[in-house]
Amino acid sequence: MAAVKDILAVLEELAPVGLKMDFDNVGLLVGYADNKVDRILVSLDITEEVIAEAVGGNAQLIVSHHPLFFTVNSVTDRDTTGRKITALLANHISAICMHTNLDAASGGVNDALAETAGLKQAALLADEVFDDSGRPHSYGRFGHLDQPVKLSNYLAYIKNRLKAGGLRYYDAGRDVFKVATVGGSGGNYLKNALAQGCDTLLTSDIKYDVFLEAGELGINLIDGGHFCTENVVTPVLEQTLTGAFPDIAVSVSKIHKQPEVFF
Repeated sequence: MAAVKDILAVLEELAPVGLKMDFDNVGLLVGYADNKVDRILVSLDITEEVIAEAVGGNAQLIVSHHPLFFTVNSVTDRDTTGRKITALLANHISAICMHTNLDAASGGVNDALAETAGLKQAALLADEVFDDSGRPHSYGRFGHLDQPVKLSNYLAYIKNRLKAGGLRYYDAGRDVFKVATVGGSGGNYLKNALAQGCDTLLTSDIKYDVFLEAGELGINLIDGGHFCTENVVTPVLEQTLTGAFPDIAVSVSKIHKQPEVFF
């Protein structure tokens, strides 16, 4: 039976630690490297509800995209981070988090988002980080659709593909053909998208001034929601782990959903 450390090794092959941003906290963040695993729960985040789901499903490991914590000064029941850590340890559940390294990795978040967005011949949006062999990676992608479509039609397509409750967008009056995608917060990639000749940027967490800038630059802008633009990677993690460990039952959280709702 595989141990937590064996599963971590496979995940770090998919998303090498060297691809993470400097601020990030990835890897085995809570738990027991040598513990044996026969059930894994995959989730974008580790919430108290997700931990309860793991406990109910007898999982020994949660694999998430977002880190459980960045820095911890104390572990008590007086805050949510402390309660989550103590709940994991009390139930002998380990937590592995693959964050910005999975964003940049080939076959990670942004390749999954580009595929979900219908892009063909997806390429790196910018050369931002390099692996140990010197190969470039990027926290974004760009590519093209089969044919130009009206923005309204593409919005309907994206909302359905992302299973989003709603979208925010800026309409620059252009059809959609060449699209840049950045999972999670990517409003700062607007000029990168333009530099690659894109007419549209799909990302999330877009600030007011970025919508204004999109108007000035004449580029369509779509905010698909942080959860929705990154949750596309959870099936990738499930498939990767199932392929590497066929004797382990791997499932994606059924209770973790897009947290924001639309009136």
